[in-house]
Amino acid sequence: MSYRIARAGADRIEEALPLVAAFHAEEGVEADDAHRRRALAALFAEPCPGAFWMIETEGGEAAGYICVAFGWSIEFGGRDGFVDEFYVAPAHRGRGAGRAALRAVADALAAEGLAALHLEVEDGNQAMPFYESEGFAWRPHYHLMSAPLGARLRGRRGAGPITPSS
Repeated sequence: MSYRIARAGADRIEEALPLVAAFHAEEGVEADDAHRRRALAALFAEPCPGAFWMIETEGGEAAGYICVAFGWSIEFGGRDGFVDEFYVAPAHRGRGAGRAALRAVADALAAEGLAALHLEVEDGNQAMPFYESEGFAWRPHYHLMSAPLGARLRGRRGAGPITPSS
């Protein structure tokens, strides 16, 4: 089967929601459709913090999606992207949909001038060899760490003497 990607905008939120919900269910992400809808709407707002591609069959059937958040890296010398979510529906796995989509997205981002593409992979994820075959490599001595910032508003631990200025 042949696949293509289509960069999506706000007009595809309702089509994307079932795929995002399926991915979240598989990964144990606790979120409801209202949260997912707000997150997608913000993603599609300007200025553009990222991009969302639908993975489709040649006939237009939704087969998955890739969401990339944009950032800036001094280390890599420019704009970079972080694969926030990458999902291929079970019926389309093992058919080349993921590989074709990841290559097309990487090519599109390189053409837009992005210097690097990053992703996070859960320990033991069966897709790790796939990512490695597509050029992603472990970075020795680096670990992804996350701090949900909403918690910082409810109570700070270890706050130092430096405060943000306006």
